[in-house]
Amino acid sequence: MNKRHNKRKFLLFLLAVLFLSFCLIKYTVDFDNTPVPITVNVPDINQETAVQFAVIGDFGWNSQSAQAVADLVLSWQPDFIITTGDNNYPDGSAETLKANVDQYYGDYIADGRFFPSLGNHDGYTNDAQPYLDFFPISESKANTGSSNNERYYDFVQGPIHFFVLDSTTNTPDGATAESIQAQWLKTQVAASSSPWQVVYFHHPPYSSGVHGSSDWMQWPFAQWGIDVVFSGHDHDYERLVINGLPYFVNGLGGRSIRRFNYPILGSQVRFNDDYGAMLITADSSNMIVEFHAVTNRGTLIDRYLLTDGE
Repeated sequence: MNKRHNKRKFLLFLLAVLFLSFCLIKYTVDFDNTPVPITVNVPDINQETAVQFAVIGDFGWNSQSAQAVADLVLSWQPDFIITTGDNNYPDGSAETLKANVDQYYGDYIADGRFFPSLGNHDGYTNDAQPYLDFFPISESKANTGSSNNERYYDFVQGPIHFFVLDSTTNTPDGATAESIQAQWLKTQVAASSSPWQVVYFHHPPYSSGVHGSSDWMQWPFAQWGIDVVFSGHDHDYERLVINGLPYFVNGLGGRSIRRFNYPILGSQVRFNDDYGAMLITADSSNMIVEFHAVTNRGTLIDRYLLTDGE
């Protein structure tokens, strides 16, 4: 009787171990990628007021992966391109800008339709001077000139007012919510009459990636009137909603791909199977945010819809 009882206990224990192992394996797989059905209905877009732009991040590297991302982006023929930083690996030197950036996006840069944000790798040489010398930020007709510098600035395209921040910790005007830079943002957002207020920079305020959340950039964006936040730094794609505000991490522009850590609260979609870029279409009422992997010339991975007034 005792032998039969012990055998039953062992079988139950073995089943429990197998079940927990299955759950752990399944959860670990979901850890990195959370593919979701694309169920968002695409609204009719007012073509008279709409703009379409691409978002690339952590892309500045002379490689086949960076070329694949550039080919995808250029195939869309977007109105303009914005970046979430690390435009020039490994150390932001002037000697690598042509191979890392210009060979891919030179036409957009020359036309004033390329709006970068400063990443940590861009600043390793002479405090980002090659970056500041190379990109004609102040010369763009879209730039409002309100910041009087090129480390952070704002510009308007169609129905969107963009605010580009310098999230590097050694930036002269600071990178905290109490900094000179933050007060500039708060003032300019309050004065903006555009339907959409978009902010982007390098270090993600919230992230499940290897670098994780950059707490110094957890500014009260929603309270100040921002509609959506884009960042990079972690070499993955992630969509999060924190206190009702959508945040996107986009760092799959070509340099490398990295794993995720434990998903943080608010993480909705995570992807690191391939390189890719974001394509965004917006009129005065709707903004359609998509992430496409380079596979099959642009596999749609995620789509998110913002509507005016959310």
